[in-house]
Amino acid sequence: MMTMTFLAEASRLPLWVILAYLASLLVLGVVSGAFFRGTSADYFVASRSIGPIMLLMSVFGTTMTAFAMVGSTAEAYDKGIGVYGLMASWSGLVHSAVFFLVGIRCWAIGKRYGYVTQCQFFRDRFESPFLGYLLFPILVMLVIPYLLIGLLGAGATVRALSIGMFPETFTAGAIPQWLTGLVISGVVLTYVFYGGVRSTAWANTFQTIVFMATGLLAFWMIARAIGREHIGPTGQPLGVLEAIRGASKLTAEKAHGHLVREGMIGQLQFLSYMFVPLSVGMFPHLFQHWLTARSAKTFRLTVVAHPIFIMIVWLPCILIGIWAAGYGLTAPGGNSNAILGKMVKDLVHSDFLSGLLTAGVLAAIMSSLDSQFMCLGTMFTNDIAARLYRGGDLTDRQKLMLGRAFVLSIVVVTYLLSLLNPPHIFALGVWCFSGFGALFPLVFAAVYWKRVTKAGAIACVAVTAVVWIVLFTRDMMLRAGDNGEELLIYGMMPAAIMFLCSASALTFVSLLTRPPSPETVDKFVLVRRG
Repeated sequence: MMTMTFLAEASRLPLWVILAYLASLLVLGVVSGAFFRGTSADYFVASRSIGPIMLLMSVFGTTMTAFAMVGSTAEAYDKGIGVYGLMASWSGLVHSAVFFLVGIRCWAIGKRYGYVTQCQFFRDRFESPFLGYLLFPILVMLVIPYLLIGLLGAGATVRALSIGMFPETFTAGAIPQWLTGLVISGVVLTYVFYGGVRSTAWANTFQTIVFMATGLLAFWMIARAIGREHIGPTGQPLGVLEAIRGASKLTAEKAHGHLVREGMIGQLQFLSYMFVPLSVGMFPHLFQHWLTARSAKTFRLTVVAHPIFIMIVWLPCILIGIWAAGYGLTAPGGNSNAILGKMVKDLVHSDFLSGLLTAGVLAAIMSSLDSQFMCLGTMFTNDIAARLYRGGDLTDRQKLMLGRAFVLSIVVVTYLLSLLNPPHIFALGVWCFSGFGALFPLVFAAVYWKRVTKAGAIACVAVTAVVWIVLFTRDMMLRAGDNGEELLIYGMMPAAIMFLCSASALTFVSLLTRPPSPETVDKFVLVRRG
């Protein structure tokens, strides 16, 4: 009788809702694949035919992952509301500036000369095949932690939701990390394998709508649940603003000074976070999405709406995290990454809505995973295989086969690494973004500085790799210690130090070496954005 009662309380309806969402995503992937033109250009850059709405959804969905929804909620739970200023406010300003200053120029150059990857672009810009071979493994090294963020975030969210669903099968009756990661990887791999970047763009549009809508719904439902306690039972549904005010007031009363957590974030640390969002200028998956745009005008909506979308997603997640801390909720197993799932399960007393809201979290995660898997397959095919195989004489069919095979191998490797279950999703995301942000001087100089040289570019990439590895190792050792502190250098984030090192190497070495040919400068620096 006790077992039957436990099973009845731990309804599996949320799981069926999630499975229905995943099935819908697979169907969308198959439908979008019907528009696949069978060429490598269509598989890798959708024949450069993506319009403004789908570009906005693809770019935004690609930049939002477990880092934004699961990681930010966990970090706000641990450190307070200042987390919003660290990432969301800086990202809203910096991302749009990068899209305008760098993205449109890269699109114009890529369309004019037929580029589909960053390595192709930089190889020709700096007249150096070696630079392409050097950059490829470093980009892969930085993307894989980004992929891990997604699988780990999905596993933590589903595990928190499913506690008690399968008491006779899994520990604590919860779906384990390995099973969630396997299902998510399989679904993403299927539609990426089938339709390439076109299927990815369609799926990202759908997923962005899902996670934005369900995120707002979760925010309202949780605010109403907490706010009702403060305001008192009225017998009528609370309005959104009334619920938010009630939840915030109750949380502040219970927080005892832990809501803001003064002193948890230093001034230099806050200011140095501005270097982290520069990463969007060097994300290989974002570069690939830029190249799918139909025209330069397609970027207008993305530049204007992207900061607004960031606020819509980040603000509710941050508030949910600080409400959880002030309300006194305990993270399952001490893992703050699971706090979002616990808030939804404990406070939103609807199995259907719990499943729907969890599907929204998975949508945010998968909208990044697919683009990242796709970009790695694209880079391997065009930057490594095509250049090494008979001087690049590959047929379209061979390129498609190689791209799909490498995507499959990356999915397998990432899934196996996720089984190690590294902690600190937010920290892992910051390090991934910091590495790409440190490479930003390379792409900015490539389109704006006539004097930048091949040697300077190589020095920039090499210095970034070395400094990143050293500081990342040091930070992980600190976090593994008893105090769990993150690495700060003179009170600043490592992202600032890495950026200064890479920019200095690029500048000084370029000034000391021979400038590029006038033809290259005319081709890349003086190109019109169209």
